[in-house]
Amino acid sequence: MQRTIFVLIGAVLILATLGLIMLFSASMVRGDAQYGNPAYFVTRQLSWMTLSLIAGLACARIDLRWFRKFNLPIAVICIFFLILVRIPGVGIEINGSWRWIHLGPLNIQPSEFAKIGIIFTTAWWISRRRRYMHTFKRGLLPPIAGLGLCAVLLMIEPDFGTTVLVGLVVMVSLYIGGARLSHLGGLAAIGSAAMAVKLMHNANRMDRITAFLHPEENAQGAAWQLINGLNAFASGGPYGVGLGNSIQKYHYLPEAHTDFILPIIGEELGLAATLVVLLLFVVIFICGLRIAARASDDFGRFTALGITLLITFQATINLAVVTGSMPTKGLALPFISYGGSSLIVSSAMVGLLINVAHTARDPKAKTRTALFKDRRRTA
Repeated sequence: MQRTIFVLIGAVLILATLGLIMLFSASMVRGDAQYGNPAYFVTRQLSWMTLSLIAGLACARIDLRWFRKFNLPIAVICIFFLILVRIPGVGIEINGSWRWIHLGPLNIQPSEFAKIGIIFTTAWWISRRRRYMHTFKRGLLPPIAGLGLCAVLLMIEPDFGTTVLVGLVVMVSLYIGGARLSHLGGLAAIGSAAMAVKLMHNANRMDRITAFLHPEENAQGAAWQLINGLNAFASGGPYGVGLGNSIQKYHYLPEAHTDFILPIIGEELGLAATLVVLLLFVVIFICGLRIAARASDDFGRFTALGITLLITFQATINLAVVTGSMPTKGLALPFISYGGSSLIVSSAMVGLLINVAHTARDPKAKTRTALFKDRRRTA
């Protein structure tokens, strides 16, 4: 496991370092225009990185049994903050969404921290009820009810991207834990229908879907960000136009330092750097699966699995959005995009992966249980 931990930490450090460099390049125009300081965003990100390092070290050192014991209070706190964010005077409304709470000099995004609570609760339930996971009432219904409550709170913000992300992570975790595909398929259909109804009553999201389906016709409107993101990739070619030489960051790409930072990487450093970023996320995925497969118990196993799926699914969704393969969603690229809450939570999750890895058993031990449940016994 020491080699896996070393590779995991190396991949994360490379992504974070590249993210800091590209953040300065992508945000210098906006920082200078809005705050009179080209280094405004990168300076704040450095502060967040310090807090992220503390969070990662703490999560790597705290006994994993503590998280298992107090996972329900953690989940309740996460739900409380998801409710609190919609209270006027407490929550902060930005661009039509209520996703932030102002705590002193910091803006905290509760939905980011809720991801960890959802992963803990799902892992705890599977570890307790794995023998019943193939049944609907005794195995699947309680975690799905909890997921439904969180999904409703997230859609009220509204935050459809995080709703889809945590839904995918929980569904895949439950399936690997032993839930029947027929049960999950039916629940996914109901959830998708509910989200479709919610989307139909949200003009901004419908504009994004229309822009996704017909980008050329909406190039001066809802598809402006997507078109300029694609132009950035096209301009970069194989090796890019050079660090700091992006054209799209000059007010053509509105969120160049957050959700759409990957096109700036593609423009300045080219396809080669973009592929390196994707490769590093593949490395994180493989390391996470290795840690999950060798965990000493089901709680650690499904905590590691949920974290691995969340980080890689979020990176995949971000990639799909910036390349026009999905409608635009507000999901950051882990470890690279600007944003304190995302960076702290991502670092904490890496710390938890390392924590699980430290308790891993010998891969040759005969007492280890499998990551995938043997469905032949529950068919």
